[in-house]
Amino acid sequence: MKNRFLLIVFLVILSSILIHFKWKNADDDFVFYTVNLKQHELVFYLKNNEGVNFGSIKNLKTWLNQNDKELIFAMNGGMYKKDKSPQGLYIENKKTITDIDTNNGIGNFYLKPNGIFFINTNNEAVICRTEDFKKNKNIKFATQSGPMLVIEGEIHKSFNISSFNINIRNGVGILPNNKILFAMSKKEINFYEFAEFFKNKGCVNALYLDGFVSRTYCPSKNWFETDGDFGVIIGVVTKK
Repeated sequence: MKNRFLLIVFLVILSSILIHFKWKNADDDFVFYTVNLKQHELVFYLKNNEGVNFGSIKNLKTWLNQNDKELIFAMNGGMYKKDKSPQGLYIENKKTITDIDTNNGIGNFYLKPNGIFFINTNNEAVICRTEDFKKNKNIKFATQSGPMLVIEGEIHKSFNISSFNINIRNGVGILPNNKILFAMSKKEINFYEFAEFFKNKGCVNALYLDGFVSRTYCPSKNWFETDGDFGVIIGVVTKK
């Protein structure tokens, strides 16, 4: 009986060590950045003053420099159509550029529930399921994407831990302290693994932004991807 008890204690301790080791080192598999809206200016970008899509982080960075601003962080911010217009809802500076998409369809965007990441005029960030979204005049920025990764603290039920559907992926979550967590995998992973990262960071809700085309510019983490040819770009900026 004593030996059995000692074995159980040993297995519990070993399991705790392995879990801690796994998630301590999981951070090495992601480039991630935390945004505090009380300290950072977070902006959604699509087109320049001439109405041309920025397309790449490099183009956005150059444009900001010309306007006496510095790019601190950037990431592609949602799926897009062939013409590089946003797929689903996109609001920029309180102006609706594209309408919400509640249709059914094929592809990651339509893996329900999908969701919307938005910032209101009080500088509060929210991620919600598309069906829970209430449009109003106080929404400053919004981007729709899918699928949701974490929903009310639980991983999306359609995800399979053994899935071979792997890709580079990027997404966004809201931390318990109301800060925003952006993350991109450094290697190809499945949806479950990506959602698990956000859940283990404490995000109650998290949203998938895109995959394969994912790019992140994060000098503070020594990560300098500036290429790309996509739609919305989400960036943290500061005045020079």
